[in-house]
Amino acid sequence: MIRTTKNFNQERVAQGRKVGVINLGCARNLVDSQTILGNLKRQGHRITTDIAGADTVVVNTCAFIEEARKESVDTILDLIELKKQGKLKRIVVAGCLAQRYGKELSEEFKEVDAILGVQKLDRENIPAQVSTLSEGEGLTPRHFAYVKICESCYNRCSFCIIPSIKGKFVSRSIESVVREVKGLDAQGVREIKIIGQDITAYGMDIYKEKALDRLLKEIVAVTQNIRWVRLLYAFPAHVTDELIDTISREEKICKYIDIPLQHISDHLLQSMNRSITTRQTIDLVNKIRAKIPGAHIRTSFVVGLPGETEENFQELMDFVRDTSFERVGAFVYSREEGTAAYSMPEQVPDTIKRKRLNALMALQQKISRDVQKSKIGRRLDVLIDEARQGEEGISLGRTQYDAHEVDGVVYVHSTRKLNPGDIVPVEITDSCEYDLVGNAL
Repeated sequence: MIRTTKNFNQERVAQGRKVGVINLGCARNLVDSQTILGNLKRQGHRITTDIAGADTVVVNTCAFIEEARKESVDTILDLIELKKQGKLKRIVVAGCLAQRYGKELSEEFKEVDAILGVQKLDRENIPAQVSTLSEGEGLTPRHFAYVKICESCYNRCSFCIIPSIKGKFVSRSIESVVREVKGLDAQGVREIKIIGQDITAYGMDIYKEKALDRLLKEIVAVTQNIRWVRLLYAFPAHVTDELIDTISREEKICKYIDIPLQHISDHLLQSMNRSITTRQTIDLVNKIRAKIPGAHIRTSFVVGLPGETEENFQELMDFVRDTSFERVGAFVYSREEGTAAYSMPEQVPDTIKRKRLNALMALQQKISRDVQKSKIGRRLDVLIDEARQGEEGISLGRTQYDAHEVDGVVYVHSTRKLNPGDIVPVEITDSCEYDLVGNAL
C-alpha cells in the first residue's frame, strides 16, 4: 500500500498496463486527471477511456462536501466489485479524499492497491504532460481545454476545507501558462477555460501582485485559433478594476464571469471570512455590468450556514431577486471537520437548509427563464460541442455565456454539416429555463 503526494511513476503502476481514469468533482480535478493520464502515457502505459477494458483504474476523488465524499466512496466500492469479479487487476485512489482520509481508506478497503494524495501543481511541465494524449485518450473534447493557472486558495473561508487539503496557494509562471496555451492553440483548440480555486489571486505569491489581467493580455496576444477565453472561479474580493477593463476590452475573453459570492449578509460574509462586505459586493456587481455591457454573471450561494437567520436568508433572496443574475448555483452548507465553521454555534437543521435551497432555486428558475426568453430573436455565436447529423440535424452547442456541463446548451438546427469546434451564427427561436433553440445561419 502506497500513500504519497508525488506524481505517478513507473514503480507505482506496472509498465505497460492498460490504464483508465475516473474523474470525480470539479474541473480543477479534471486537469489533474488529464495530467495523470499524460504522465502514464509518457511512461509507456496504454490509455483507455473504456473502464471496463482497463487493467488498472485510477479514481481521482473529491472530498469537498459530504455528497462528494459519498460519491467517491461509492465509486471505489464499484471498482472493488469489478476486481472481485476478475474484471480489474489494480485500483489506485488519488485526489482529495485520499489526501484527507488516506489512513482510513487503507484500513477500510484492503482491495485498493495504492492510495495517492493530491497531485502537486507542476509550475512548468503541464504542457508536456498533457500534449502526449492522442484523440480519444483525454477526458475532454479536442476543441476546448482547461488551463489551471494556480492551486489551492489565497483565502481561508471558515466553511471550506480545500486549503487544508491542497496546502498553500501556488501560481504557475506566466511563461508556463502561455507556453501551454500556445501549444493548445497550435492543436486547433477553440476555447480555453482558465481555472483555479482562486484565479483572481493569481500571481500574488510569485509576483507579489494580482497578475491575472497581465496573464490574459499575454494569452490574447499569442492565440490565433482560440476564439474564447473563459474565466472560472474569480474570488470576488480579489477582482481588480484592471481585470474588469481587460475583460471588457479584449474580444476573445468571454463576457461571462464566474464569481462565487456565497452570501450577501454582512453577518454571514464576516463569519465566513470572505474578505468582502455587502456594500462592496453590490458595488462590484454594478461595476461589472456598467463596464462590460451584456456580461453574464455566474455566481453561487451557500444556504444554511451556521448562524444564518430567516432574516439573513430573506436578505439573500431579495438580493438575488433585485440583481437578476444570469446564472446561479446554490448548495446547502456541509459541516466539515477541520474547518472553523464546524464548531460554530447555531448550526441550522437540515430540514431548514433544504427548504431554503428549494426556495432560492425556485426563484432563480423564474429569473433564468426570463433571461433566456430575452434572447429569442437575437443572433448569437455558438460553439458546437456535439454535431449530430441525424435527429433532424440537431446539434448541441453553447454561447459564450455558457460553460460546459455547468450551464445550459443551445439546440442548433442546421441543414449543413456541423463539426465539433465550429463556431456558427445562430438565430435563437425558442427558450426554456436554461436552454435555447435556434437555427444555424
